[in-house]
Amino acid sequence: MKPLFLVAALPLIASGCATTLPPDVIASGDLAASPAEVRSLRYTSPVSGYIHRAPVGPKPWRNQNDAQAPEGDAS
Repeated sequence: MKPLFLVAALPLIASGCATTLPPDVIASGDLAASPAEVRSLRYTSPVSGYIHRAPVGPKPWRNQNDAQAPEGDAS
């Protein structure tokens, strides 16, 4: 038997022998009496925040760099 086949088959065989237990907390069937508040759903357009931006030419990089530099960093 090839070792690669054993490496692939061993976890499958071991998982078949494992037991699955239900979670400790199970939701009750009476959800209408639950105290949780639910917000109403309303439609929002997927393009509602869209802002049209046209391409612009490059600006001088030194001016932009100086504008973003901290005040005390004049080198």
